[in-house]
Amino acid sequence: MKITFKHTPEQIELVKAMASKDKNVAYEAQAALATLIQPTLAEVINQAPVLSNLFTEIRYNADDNVSIPLDLYYDVTDEDYVEVWSQTQAGGLPTNQVLPTMSELKMFTYSLDTAVSFDRKYAAKSRLDVVAKTFTRVAQEILLKQNTMSANVAMTALANATTNGLSHVISATAANRFVLADLNALMTRAKRINTSWYGGTPQGGIAQRGITDLLVSPEIVQEIRAMAYNPINTAASLQSEAVKDSIAAPDELRMSIFNSAGIPEFYGVSILEFNELGDGKSFNTVFDNAYGGSFNGASQQIVVGIDRGRDSLVRAIAVDENDGTFSLQVDDQYSIRQGKIGYWGGLEEGRACLDNRAL
Repeated sequence: MKITFKHTPEQIELVKAMASKDKNVAYEAQAALATLIQPTLAEVINQAPVLSNLFTEIRYNADDNVSIPLDLYYDVTDEDYVEVWSQTQAGGLPTNQVLPTMSELKMFTYSLDTAVSFDRKYAAKSRLDVVAKTFTRVAQEILLKQNTMSANVAMTALANATTNGLSHVISATAANRFVLADLNALMTRAKRINTSWYGGTPQGGIAQRGITDLLVSPEIVQEIRAMAYNPINTAASLQSEAVKDSIAAPDELRMSIFNSAGIPEFYGVSILEFNELGDGKSFNTVFDNAYGGSFNGASQQIVVGIDRGRDSLVRAIAVDENDGTFSLQVDDQYSIRQGKIGYWGGLEEGRACLDNRAL
């Protein structure tokens, strides 16, 4: 992520004015820059390729208490609905009415804030690069906090998820390896937990629910690249047990992996690479703390499948009167004597997982 300023005469003069010895001139210039850069920061934060932006955005007015009508997020055939048979008149034919078990969710929101400052002399010398890097730091700090909150919601929901008597967490086929059999088993488990209300095939059949994205560590991407030259089978060979691991992937698959080292997609699933995943990394630690099974976040890692076709992960975010989601203001704690220019800003949001079957 990198925010830059164009070296135009207008922007150079604006930055110079921020260092003026006249308090009113300096404050007006600093406020003008805040107004100018605020929409850009909001756009950078909302479009960065991080876990936070896998959440569907729900906007609400900053002065409101946000709530979500859950019945709009579930199909009427889901098991979270109850069937009520009732009569409208004595001796009449009972009718079946489907009612949600919970109709509205009140969400708790919180503020994510950041504050930065830089030496006034950089503004006086029109060092646009220093000013730009300061605002880059603002966006980075907000993204870091958002990623932490997102991981807390997603990993905790996944760790405790059980549907149709099946845990959403399965073990790898082989230790320290990721092979096609693991993704294949994950796809099957996704189908088994996404059934209709009576446990059968949902409307639309097998193509309705599944895994659209895979959240993986750099080491897992390394394992995928290695399928171009490593054996991939897990079943015993018809000839002998000794050669059961010696069968390579089809040439077409190996060549496609070999030619696309970036691996944006594999087996029809988008691959999203996160440095926070892996042995001893932050997302692993969050999952380890929430999971009650045999998992050691320091020496084991997780691969997370997500169904983005289901509105499950949601983020409620407050908007102001100008429909802005990020607020940036001049930090007035600094005086001319201190020789610093500061800004503080933030946003108000809340996150939830409405349906853990998407994980």
